[in-house]
Amino acid sequence: MLDDPLFINNIDKSGMLRTVLSFPEQIEDSIRIAKDADISLNGRVIDNIVVSGMGGSAISGDIIQSWLRDSIDIPIFVNRDYNLPKWVDKNTFAIFLSYSGNTEETINSFDDACSRGSFCMAISSGGLIKERCLKRSCSYLKIPSGFQPRAATAYLLFPTIKMLEVIGILSSSISNDLNEVVEVTKIIRDANKIDVSENKSKAKNIAKSIYRYLPNIYGWNYFAPIAKRWRTQLNENSKIIARDDVVSECNHNDIVGWSFNPDVSKNSVCILLRDKNNEPMQITKRFEFMRRLFEEVADDIIEVDAIGNSLLARMISVMYVGDLVSVYLAILRGVDPTPVDVITKLKRELSGDQL
Repeated sequence: MLDDPLFINNIDKSGMLRTVLSFPEQIEDSIRIAKDADISLNGRVIDNIVVSGMGGSAISGDIIQSWLRDSIDIPIFVNRDYNLPKWVDKNTFAIFLSYSGNTEETINSFDDACSRGSFCMAISSGGLIKERCLKRSCSYLKIPSGFQPRAATAYLLFPTIKMLEVIGILSSSISNDLNEVVEVTKIIRDANKIDVSENKSKAKNIAKSIYRYLPNIYGWNYFAPIAKRWRTQLNENSKIIARDDVVSECNHNDIVGWSFNPDVSKNSVCILLRDKNNEPMQITKRFEFMRRLFEEVADDIIEVDAIGNSLLARMISVMYVGDLVSVYLAILRGVDPTPVDVITKLKRELSGDQL
């Protein structure tokens, strides 16, 4: 079925697969857009960074936080709430990511940051956040409209990275890293396109393996937000329940549950997000133990190994495989990956609109 363009188009009526397959070109486009941004600290000292967003917008903050955890001295905090931590002040670089520009938690946080004198910047396709930035003379970057927020990651993630470079947060140029991300994602895309047979496409194979099962995704350190991304893409695109957890924290609690719940575990598939050429020996040993445990109690174990030289490329390589898996699984299940009706219903109720 996943090799049949007609079948795919009949299910994927809004073209989510086409959008996901164009991810490398979106990265290139987002970098071009970021080059036109006008942003300067004007001598302001930055002690910390807060990235505010929700859902598919906030994941960019998670990725940046993990990517930079060992390379910059300034702490990064990802905020998913209506207000900001008490320590946010005039020395905070506050970044607001809202694809629609109308996410109420993010807008409230923006107002909170402005009231504290933080250096604020927003990225969106328009909306109320754009109006607030213009009114307050805050830095603002407009990105293309027409995407689902979860499919607009390129336009939120990479311009944010470029802004951190422009204002001097990053100690060196990241041009080579970004070029490698584009190269790596093109390799993955070409290996998982519609015309690549199921037996040769990793993404299609994984989708088939987790069909009718509960996916449990495990990432470590830099790949913890990538595991979260897998889970949320499976939630929204595939319309299934999924879990994510972090190695080695999960070795202090999660593994006990696996050893005592055979009725649940036998209906589960465990997906291990690896970076075998770079992960510490302690992490490798933990993954090996987990694999032995899961082989005894779960239906299947799947490993997804990163490719690329730079850390950013390796992180995005694993993320991109998960994005493709989530769309192929939706198609396999016979559900259009684009609509998220229950989220739309919630937003209408919160805004007071009637269905």
